[in-house]
Amino acid sequence: MTVVPPYPYHRFVVIGSTGCGKSTMAEALSRKLSLEYIELDALYWRPDWTHISVEDFQAKVTEAIRPEKWAVAGNYHFARELTWNAAEIVVWLDYDFWTIFWRLWNRTWRRWWTKEMLWGANQERLWPHLKIWSVQDSLFAWLIKTYQRRKTEYSALLQQPEYTRLILVHLKTPKEADKWLESIPNHAGD
Repeated sequence: MTVVPPYPYHRFVVIGSTGCGKSTMAEALSRKLSLEYIELDALYWRPDWTHISVEDFQAKVTEAIRPEKWAVAGNYHFARELTWNAAEIVVWLDYDFWTIFWRLWNRTWRRWWTKEMLWGANQERLWPHLKIWSVQDSLFAWLIKTYQRRKTEYSALLQQPEYTRLILVHLKTPKEADKWLESIPNHAGD
């Protein structure tokens, strides 16, 4: 676990593989530190699982990160330059594959069972996610396809000169993530 210098920090980006808990972590940081919570999925998705254009998405992200204090959840590569360039800290939830797989399964099942409303008035559909041969339909297929790629990609990105200024909090287990979150004082550096 990375030790973060004393607060105040006000701009966080939470990254990791599909289903690892990016939104949960960013939302928890937002509550604890009185930050704006920005979920990139909510900016991107529209009803019937359609999405907005990249240009419109980038405009929405630019507007969302305008405030001084925020925590962003998401991996969208076409928003990375915007969010990472404005961030102070990157929180990387770098859990093992099976931990993420079971978290994704539990989340998908719960959302489908409870008919939870998601971004753009969408609801989780169980059958498409079970089609693990289709990265277009299944988050499980997407996880399988991108898990190792994300690990390699983030390691390389975080070594690029434009991102070495970012403080990296590299968390490898949910327990480690919980412990780190608990170590942050409430409303640190208000």
